[in-house]
Amino acid sequence: MSEKKRVLILCTGNSARSQMAEGLLRHDGGVRFEVESAGTHPSSVRPEAVEALREVGIDISGHRSKSVDEFEGREFDCVITVCDNAKENCPVFPSKTERVHWSFDDPAAAGGSAEERLAVFRRVRDEIRERLREWIDGQ
Repeated sequence: MSEKKRVLILCTGNSARSQMAEGLLRHDGGVRFEVESAGTHPSSVRPEAVEALREVGIDISGHRSKSVDEFEGREFDCVITVCDNAKENCPVFPSKTERVHWSFDDPAAAGGSAEERLAVFRRVRDEIRERLREWIDGQ
């Protein structure tokens, strides 16, 4: 078996979309990927992101929001940006690094009741999972 593909998933806050994508890729990609996530302006992991993944059997409660600066000098086979701001502010990686961009709604920006906000996190989780599964199949 070849070595694992190293993947970095970037977003702005590393609080929701990139955290959910990291957990999903780690779970759905099995042993094929070494996955990290980071933010251009890290904040903290949203409890709704933890809950949305818990509902599908994935535990990210131990995750922390990380700055992309923590990964400076590390090589990745693929960098996936999951928000437009991260794409615009993505640091430069070596030319051999594959870049993938997917724009997902920011569930952290959702308003309404706790249940209405969680519904947005669930929808975005499912959209990310679908896109990741298609990407995994192509790897």
